[in-house]
Amino acid sequence: MSSPSDPAQPPEDPAPAAQRRPSPTDDLEYRHRTGRLHFSARGRGLDATALGQLVLQLPGTVTSLLVVLLIASALDAWLGMPLWVLPLAWLLSGVLVFHRPTEDFLARHLLRLHRPLPADHERLAPVWHEVTARAGVDGRTYELWIEESEDLNAYAAAGHIVGVTRYTLDHLPTSQLAAVLAHELGHHTGGHVWSSLLGEWYALPGRWAWRLIRFLLALAVAWSQRRSWSATALLLGVLVFITLTTLEHLYGLPLLLLATPYLMAAVGRRAELRADQHAAALGFGRELAVVLETMHQVGRTAGHTKAAAGLRRGGPGFLERLLDTHPDYPTRLHRLRPYL
Repeated sequence: MSSPSDPAQPPEDPAPAAQRRPSPTDDLEYRHRTGRLHFSARGRGLDATALGQLVLQLPGTVTSLLVVLLIASALDAWLGMPLWVLPLAWLLSGVLVFHRPTEDFLARHLLRLHRPLPADHERLAPVWHEVTARAGVDGRTYELWIEESEDLNAYAAAGHIVGVTRYTLDHLPTSQLAAVLAHELGHHTGGHVWSSLLGEWYALPGRWAWRLIRFLLALAVAWSQRRSWSATALLLGVLVFITLTTLEHLYGLPLLLLATPYLMAAVGRRAELRADQHAAALGFGRELAVVLETMHQVGRTAGHTKAAAGLRRGGPGFLERLLDTHPDYPTRLHRLRPYL
């Protein structure tokens, strides 16, 4: 629904969780109480958005491959390790995206999630069953997790993780909770999550190398400034020469890396709209619109509070908006209008 780093902050509710938690069957029309369910042969696909994510990650992947080959060459010269071992191990490491124990570690220690408690499972299981049944997907393919947070939020992660916050679980009516889960399921079935994570994983060596280069450049510039301005000018000239030579031999590939974050953010915004469309197509369009409207109002209230406290002047800048991975709420609500 929203990125974990920028969740919506709902108002506090003084009522105990046991009193405010809706019933699992309070306002959701169950269509699959009895009878045999027929799951589609392919519960997970690769839509145009996910394919775009993979294409945009290619420059970063190629750069990382060059870094890995450079390290492999050094290991070959120093330790006699065969040149192909490290690149092959790096390429095969991508299967960790779908490795269940690795996902479990990621959910517990990086995302700070935990397995549903018995009461949580009693609330989530029938709702998740209804959502996946409508989608023709085997719900047992995915793992439900809980985040102990008072934010209105949910997200899909790794290959099989669907997480919801405590506030979302305890406060949303069942139909709205189903809409949120259907949205996250859309990220999984569309391939948005695994393609993004796979691209991020294969881009890591290149990013680490870039950070190391920036650190060394900062040290070199600081050292040259202590010597003389002529030494600084000479160093900058050498850096310009190396940069131009690199761009020439790599056919401008590093320039694409500068534009990649903005293009990836644009594709991410498209992925959110597709996940909204997925939830609406399953019959949760009106409920999802209510959730988005609530998040929009909460966000506006929080923005006014920060502005009144002098913590922020105006809204985000142009470049910040280009890097936003989620569309604004009015845009998302406008795209849902045909389903209402």
